[in-house]
Amino acid sequence: MFLSSEIITPTRNFNLLYIILDSCFILFLLGLLLFKKKYITLLWSLAGGVLYFIVDFGYFYLLSHTRTITINSVEANTLKTALVLLWMSLSYGITNFAFIWLCLKKDKDLKYWLLLIVGWWLVCPAIATLGGDATIKTYRTTNAYHGIMAIILVVGYLILIIHDLVVKDKTKRSPILTLNLIGISVQFAWEFALLVHGIRPFNDASFMTLIVDSLIETNLGMPFIYLIYKFVSRKRNDDLSKPQVE
Repeated sequence: MFLSSEIITPTRNFNLLYIILDSCFILFLLGLLLFKKKYITLLWSLAGGVLYFIVDFGYFYLLSHTRTITINSVEANTLKTALVLLWMSLSYGITNFAFIWLCLKKDKDLKYWLLLIVGWWLVCPAIATLGGDATIKTYRTTNAYHGIMAIILVVGYLILIIHDLVVKDKTKRSPILTLNLIGISVQFAWEFALLVHGIRPFNDASFMTLIVDSLIETNLGMPFIYLIYKFVSRKRNDDLSKPQVE
């Protein structure tokens, strides 16, 4: 049985305290990356936040009109929508891209970084309940673009598969399974955190939204992110120093 176009409608409900707490954490995370001299990871994470905002506000809201935000049950104007989406984009863009980059570089402190990021996703909604009812709601329909996103995912991984089948040196092949694991797990982790705390409403479409978003939404960019990572890592270390020539 095919799902109707209204079924997969990712929704988030939260309050102002959630935004404040999460904003403080993002500043803390950026400051920690700076303190640890992980400059490339820092810049990459900020780029992720900007990219998410361009897509979410520029495409989903302004162009496709699939993103809607309400405050106290009243649809927000463009300015308020932009501010909420700016926070959302920086929040998930920065944490997702930091998660991915640190995994790709197999950072020596990876377990601590992942515990920090995923742990925050899990505890922040619980703390935010002290701020009262969730008066801010955001939702978007996905039928308009999931097909396009799936095509991008297929094209990206197909490029890597063809490359790996052609290249004779096995050491130059791409870690395709690892890329899938990273791309799926980062999206699944925060989708799961949203769901268990009620930020994502639990309904008949919850499981489908969790699975489809996890398989596609972040994972589609992993082949291209990997190519960027390979290029950058040949030029600079995370502290911006030049790699030693072997």
